[in-house]
Amino acid sequence: MPIRVVLAEDNYLLRTAVEQLIATQPDLELAATCGDLPSLLAAIEAQHPDVVLTDIRMPPTGTDEGLQAAALLRESSPQTGVVVLSQYAEPQYALDLLEKGAARRAYLLKERVTDVAQLVAAIREVAGGGSVIDPQVVEALVSARSAHSPSPLDELTPRERETLAQMAQGKSNAAIAQALFLTERAVEKHINAIFSKLNLTEEPDINRRVKAVLLFLGEDGGTPQR
Repeated sequence: MPIRVVLAEDNYLLRTAVEQLIATQPDLELAATCGDLPSLLAAIEAQHPDVVLTDIRMPPTGTDEGLQAAALLRESSPQTGVVVLSQYAEPQYALDLLEKGAARRAYLLKERVTDVAQLVAAIREVAGGGSVIDPQVVEALVSARSAHSPSPLDELTPRERETLAQMAQGKSNAAIAQALFLTERAVEKHINAIFSKLNLTEEPDINRRVKAVLLFLGEDGGTPQR
């Protein structure tokens, strides 16, 4: 069965480009396209998609409609994945998207639309229950962190920071091991050390992983520029 996608994007050229991209993928099916939040919500109710691919800012207000849709879906249809597209490498947007859980959520910059493999991989990942954070958002946090007051993250070694950055991109232990040229056992040790240093030792593993990533994303402490 193909992954059914509802697309919400008010820019005609970008919407057309994504429509054509989805049409080239045999395992994806475009169920509906929309240009604003009300039509997106109506399409979700009518089509019951597996994944919603949405701009972060659309009519009627042009502020955070994509995040509003994601929040509503978490309550009404938690099995529906959401890939949010934004022009901004803004950590707070990603934090807002993930604040009640990272499963089935992705935050990508709009420039990723030209990277067919990465965009399609994000759609597939959230359809399967995973999460993806754009690497540029992670890089923005890493570069900004030195200017902030001490935090538990300061206790992490460089390798543990790299591992947490990979976790923030929604990667599995196996994928992290491949990216960092480590064994999976070494990755597990680094992740356990991260949990310990961030005082997350009493949580179920999936909750610890999500909370560690949220702490990593939230360390910037900034507010969105809208």
